[in-house]
Amino acid sequence: MTKNMENYNVNEKGYYGEFGGAYIPEMLYPNVEELRQNYLKVMAEPEFQKEFNQLLKDYVGRPSPLYFAKRLSEKYNTKVYLKREDLNHTGAHKINNTIGQILMAKRLGKRRIIAETGAGQHGVATATVCALMGLECIVYMGEIDIARQAPNVARMKMLGATVIPALSGSRTLKDATNEAIRDWINNPVNTHYIIGSAIGPHPYPDMVTKFQSVISEEIKWQLKEHEGRENPDYVVACIGGGSNAAGTYYHFLHEKDVNIIAVEAAGLGVDSGESAATSVLGKEGIIHGCKTLLMQTSDGQITEPYSISAGLDYPGVGPMHAHLCKTERAEFMAITDDDAMKAGLKLCELEGIIPAIESSHALAIFEQKTFKPDDVVVVSLSGRGDKDLENYIEYFKI
Repeated sequence: MTKNMENYNVNEKGYYGEFGGAYIPEMLYPNVEELRQNYLKVMAEPEFQKEFNQLLKDYVGRPSPLYFAKRLSEKYNTKVYLKREDLNHTGAHKINNTIGQILMAKRLGKRRIIAETGAGQHGVATATVCALMGLECIVYMGEIDIARQAPNVARMKMLGATVIPALSGSRTLKDATNEAIRDWINNPVNTHYIIGSAIGPHPYPDMVTKFQSVISEEIKWQLKEHEGRENPDYVVACIGGGSNAAGTYYHFLHEKDVNIIAVEAAGLGVDSGESAATSVLGKEGIIHGCKTLLMQTSDGQITEPYSISAGLDYPGVGPMHAHLCKTERAEFMAITDDDAMKAGLKLCELEGIIPAIESSHALAIFEQKTFKPDDVVVVSLSGRGDKDLENYIEYFKI
């Protein structure tokens, strides 16, 4: 924990400390600049806020509950609260951001929406809001992810989206993002790119974080009801690009008494060569339009990440999280496939909740870290496990 509290929000140039910025081809400059000049203005409009909040309430089903996990708390001898983003419409936190961005796209006059997706939750959330608003939807998804997340692919197609496989590279999230950016360069005027994580060129990390900050906003008043105080001792979230984490941390970034824990995918082990633990393995680099921590070879080639979880299978981390890591404002922990799967099963058995494998990584920290009996630990349960049933079945031979 740093003694001097820095500013953990984005600055006017689009940086979090030394991370962030907009490193984009000239062809994309008009798109990104149009968004940068308008996003804060549009988000501040009373009419925008009214429509956004109304949809979060009536369509998404917010506020999502802050649930005291009694049996989990007894097992680990501490107070564990789960922020139930898994109960949102479409099954994850992703919908908070896509609702915000589709309203933004409409106000900027865009009729065609593109997105990238890994686990498919963002693809589903994007297809959902496009159906809601009657806009064309194209989703890019790695060929490998299409195979391992078949139910989500079916959902996207039922919702009217065109799903295009990314066939290059590792054929996962990174490659889907590359394809989406190519599409955007070719269709600059009528297309809005809904980025699903707190990554990409400025203003995306900030815009996505602000749309997701409803999570920590709710945690504060919900915890007040439960515990008589707004601030937990710890907030915990899994991190790929980091949008659920950004939303979970947002209102606590400058609260000195709140400890932040970011949980990455160690895959088969941090030193196995099959991992996605960016904070340990990454160094400064540029990916998808921003400067951040990135897994790369000594000559700057991006290393292929690996995780059993499609949503954490990304070689970088959002610039806000890179800053939290570098300044030691957040404690980063890396959890293996094996530990994550066991933690997921434990939640099923103790609380009757089947979590997404992404969220299971966050739950696995209780086996590695000891908390005090009166500590209040809030964990973002970022998604539900329906999409991962095949993985669970295969892993545990159910």
